[in-house]
Amino acid sequence: MKNQISEIFENSSAGKEITASDKLAIAEVINQLDHGKIRVCENIDNKWVTHEWVKKAILLYFKIQTNVVLDTEHWSYFDKVPVKKWKGTEGVRVVPPAVARVGSFIEKGAILMPSYVNIGAYVGAGTMVDTWATVGSCAQVGANVHLSGGVGIGGVLEPAQAQPVIIEDDCFLGSRCIVVEGVHLEKGVVLGAGVTITASTKIIDVTGSTPKIMKGHVPANSVVIPGVENKTFAAGTFGVPCALIIGQRQESTNKKTSLNQALRDYGVSV
Repeated sequence: MKNQISEIFENSSAGKEITASDKLAIAEVINQLDHGKIRVCENIDNKWVTHEWVKKAILLYFKIQTNVVLDTEHWSYFDKVPVKKWKGTEGVRVVPPAVARVGSFIEKGAILMPSYVNIGAYVGAGTMVDTWATVGSCAQVGANVHLSGGVGIGGVLEPAQAQPVIIEDDCFLGSRCIVVEGVHLEKGVVLGAGVTITASTKIIDVTGSTPKIMKGHVPANSVVIPGVENKTFAAGTFGVPCALIIGQRQESTNKKTSLNQALRDYGVSV
């Protein structure tokens, strides 16, 4: 499928018509995404690999679809991409009016409170997507993650080669956190309420005698709170938002115990 989709994408970009057989191939990719048989991005040999051709298939899917009225039992929509229809056999708890688009995958044991999961996204087993949280297109959310109320996980669909947001297993994101632009949270990270991390946000480890600055990823088991860094502009010195790593969860203890202990020890707002 990889070679076929890449060829269809190139031909479409060159203005060639998308044929009926092309549409079947695109639909098959979306179907396999929807059932978790393939992923936009996955961990292979301890390295996260983005499958550009799968993202191209999603872009092609938008191109071949047309807006239609999408009726459910209680709501109706007008869009190109249908929403999942749950049978009750998936092992996923879906609280009204949670919406997951076709082409996203929600693993058995996950819970969707009234929330939104976009096409291409992956949500792992035991993960809670809490009220008004959003999981953007192609975002990869691991197992036993808690996305608290109002958390915004950004979508990264274009460019096709760009890494999506990655939230590894056992992470906890406090209320109203924002993680976008392909940021990677390694396993067990705790974000306090209101932490915003973009690709350009400074993530400053302040646990040692001197600060360590990084961007784009947060190391495993880090406990992070919102911070402010003073920066001088022409008009004066002002505080610029940053994220502060203030401690570590203990990997050696029970995951829930470790999380609760970290929240108490570091006074993290959730």
